[in-house]
Amino acid sequence: MTTIKTFVFNPFQENTYLLFDETKECIIVDTGCHSQEEQQELSNFIEENGLQPKLAVITHGHVDHVMGVAYIQKQYKLDIAGNPEDLPLLQMATTQAMMYGMTIDDVPSISINLNEGDVVAFGNTKLSVIQTPGHSKGCICLHNSEENYLLSGDTLFRGSIGRTDLPGGNYEEIIESIKDKLLPLAPETRVYPGHGEPTTISWEKENNPFLT
Repeated sequence: MTTIKTFVFNPFQENTYLLFDETKECIIVDTGCHSQEEQQELSNFIEENGLQPKLAVITHGHVDHVMGVAYIQKQYKLDIAGNPEDLPLLQMATTQAMMYGMTIDDVPSISINLNEGDVVAFGNTKLSVIQTPGHSKGCICLHNSEENYLLSGDTLFRGSIGRTDLPGGNYEEIIESIKDKLLPLAPETRVYPGHGEPTTISWEKENNPFLT
């Protein structure tokens, strides 16, 4: 059984997810910790719970989702997994941060490519990769069909969708991604987005104004 711990990090209020199961192996998804206090909060949780980090996953390359990737790689010697379409965004991340008056370390490059149908595994847990371009070219979601949960990055939010006015964004693509790949998932699937509160596929079908 997967435990999903949510951290809300950096001025963009980004959701960083730490997933672990009974084996104590874990992955960190969208490591957004920016300040030393946020970095310590993440590391303290890992250490206090005896967890063994195995991988850092990036759902997409926008700066708010990668602010802590350099830290987590250095701290735990992790591979970085994501879709290669977003490599240009990772290379722009330090510049993008400066535009918001912030500084971050250079974001490590992706060392494991994740594409449609690939599997992210840790402990006894497996997550399927779903490519969902639209918010950026390389957006991915992570789906566990056994436990019915989805990490949607910035593709799908409670009552909303990801912005499409940022680099790599495309409105038609994100709507197609959601309708063709996410809405067909089991209605009870719990959705953990990159910002804001969790939701479910059934709630979004009935209430999301972008999808009606």
